[in-house]
Amino acid sequence: QVQLVESGGGLVQSGDSLRLSCAASGYTFSLYVMGWFRQSPGKEREFVAAINRSGGSTYYADAVKGRFTISRDNTKNTVDLQMNSLKPEDTAVYFCALRGYYSGSYNEEADYDHWGQGTQVTVSS
Repeated sequence: QVQLVESGGGLVQSGDSLRLSCAASGYTFSLYVMGWFRQSPGKEREFVAAINRSGGSTYYADAVKGRFTISRDNTKNTVDLQMNSLKPEDTAVYFCALRGYYSGSYNEEADYDHWGQGTQVTVSS
């Protein structure tokens, strides 16, 4: 049974940094693309970042490019999201997600089969 458990959310001030972590279990972690999405109140869930199986390629939404860094450790079955220079508009629930094995896109929510429960990130101005 696939399990994705996020941690590391919290309340920070504008300009601060925060690191989210997602612990995966129940499948062969290194065979799957992993992604992070977020959802703000009243908005649809949106793509944040994704990383390929080896960790050698990463993909980012324009809104976070240059500020966020996604990484993975295939020996520990974890995927992290380092968030720097946080802004109030980054406030959201952040979700870790597992992409379907045969799916092709990195930023389409529909291509991700399994989701964590989410962790709240709140950035005050």
